[in-house]
Amino acid sequence: MDLSIVNNDYYLSGMAALIGDIDKQLMVMLRDGRTLIAFLRSLDQFGRDKGYDEWSIRYCFLVGNLVLHQAFERICIGHQYADIPRGLFVIRGENVLFIGELDFHQPLRVPLIEVTIEEILKLQKEDIEKKGRIEKLRQKAMIEHGLVGEGNPIEEHY
Repeated sequence: MDLSIVNNDYYLSGMAALIGDIDKQLMVMLRDGRTLIAFLRSLDQFGRDKGYDEWSIRYCFLVGNLVLHQAFERICIGHQYADIPRGLFVIRGENVLFIGELDFHQPLRVPLIEVTIEEILKLQKEDIEKKGRIEKLRQKAMIEHGLVGEGNPIEEHY
């Protein structure tokens, strides 16, 4: 990236900085952990005066909506991946964790093996179950050591 643009009088910040990325293929990671690869077709930016929670105002400078075209969700488990076609995808800006332009001309640093959608969904389910078992063991150990009270503090909070 050319950092001289920061010193330019025409530098745009926040959502407006994405105007130059319209019609480019981008990777978008969402707050819920999903990763989308798509062409950015449209975006908007609007004020923060109402309808935003504390997290959005404090941590998310990309407040607005993104319209992605020919989107597919990429699921990676280990060195295996699959792409699930999603088509047209509209995202609220507060759900965006990060956005990056893809360069398909660079070789992959980690070789990935493409598998079928059924295989990756099975692997994803197994991975989620494994993480759930590990979390239960962690919670049990924390309760035994008196670090947290009984129950799930996250569920109790909400």
